[in-house]
Amino acid sequence: MFGKILIANRGEIALRILRTCREMGIRTVVAHSKADVHSLPVQLADESICVGPEESQASYLHAPAIISAAEITDAEAIHPGYGFLAENAAFAEICRACGITFIGPSPEAIRLLGDKVRARELARRVGVPVLPGSEGALKDEAEAMEVAEAVGFPVLLKAAAGGGGRGMRVVRERETLTAAVQTCQLESAAAFGVSEIYLEKYLEAPRHVEVQILADGAGGIVHLGERECSIQRRYQKLVEESPSPAVTPALREEITAAAVRLARAAGYENAGTVEFLLAGEGRFYLLEVNTRIQVEHPVTEMVSGIDLVREQIRIAGGERLLWSQDEVALKGHAIECRITAEDPATFLPSPGRITAYLPPGGHGVRVDSHAFAGYLVPPHYDSLVAKLIAHGRDRPEAIARLRRAMGEFTLEGIKTTIPFHLRLLADPRFVEGAISTAFLETFL
Repeated sequence: MFGKILIANRGEIALRILRTCREMGIRTVVAHSKADVHSLPVQLADESICVGPEESQASYLHAPAIISAAEITDAEAIHPGYGFLAENAAFAEICRACGITFIGPSPEAIRLLGDKVRARELARRVGVPVLPGSEGALKDEAEAMEVAEAVGFPVLLKAAAGGGGRGMRVVRERETLTAAVQTCQLESAAAFGVSEIYLEKYLEAPRHVEVQILADGAGGIVHLGERECSIQRRYQKLVEESPSPAVTPALREEITAAAVRLARAAGYENAGTVEFLLAGEGRFYLLEVNTRIQVEHPVTEMVSGIDLVREQIRIAGGERLLWSQDEVALKGHAIECRITAEDPATFLPSPGRITAYLPPGGHGVRVDSHAFAGYLVPPHYDSLVAKLIAHGRDRPEAIARLRRAMGEFTLEGIKTTIPFHLRLLADPRFVEGAISTAFLETFL
């Protein structure tokens, strides 16, 4: 096993990785920007090293600085967390060339599954359902029109690379398709460096359901059930839970088998998530594959009892899975709320200094956060300040526990989305599980 790991990330995920490393007896180095010099991960790490200024392009996304930091500190492996360089195939290749273990899948798997066009092609070959749409990347506006008229409006244009809602457009009428294609190509090129886009049928108000997988280097693959991630705003997830209230045992068997089948066909290794859109009557379609640890991984940990970060490290170190599929036991229900430094009414960023911080506790409650009283939330990065997770015997108990814990959460000095989550957790439609990706459009 590794003696020292460099954590190439910040915030709550850097702290989350650090804590597991410490439990495993592995020394840690936190690579940080100038903005994060006083952060909690930096304070608690065995070592820290500054890799650049506040801007992420010159620090957390600057591969030469990260590699240099690992070499200077004699780190044997790099854990990228999520975001930043976590799904960068070129960075994973550089790590390999430098003799540093990248804690994640191979560059080949990242490149294959990170390209949504190639992932769709692979899914078709192995019998995983995909939405009707273009066979590959669109050649021009004329092909886009031909495919759109074949599958029927509305359609969705999507960048072949990247995610997060960039390079995406819903097109409801043929008159606006040409302009939308041009806009998406420009956005994709600006955000991801490639202008390739594809087209697929747009589903009105589906559910977003994803399957957590673990795969080792010896061909062992297991799934750890599914997560419901339908509460979203502008394609950004706000609340996640496991299991999904919409997935029946029969559907669970079908959708998890599809996820494992796709991962096996891709030669996948390490932790990953296969995401689906769930339509009516149990129909599901591949959305994308995230080749990294997810923000919402704690809900899976709560129902499975498995430390996903520990397993990432074990697998990267050449060890095999500890369980067969029959030995994976999922118990109860878990829900996570992402608390961000944003105005709860407008969702505008609210960086600043936290003057008071008292997280909730109690049975079945977990808080993943790097915040503390006196911490200055910087304006340069994602606004996530805490994840509040509750676990119960069933969904009603998990909601009641989460509502109680959210009401106890003290976080002052900045605006946060705690009031928004309290409203959501009291909404009868959410309590009933009557949700979709369009839920917040009416709720807000």
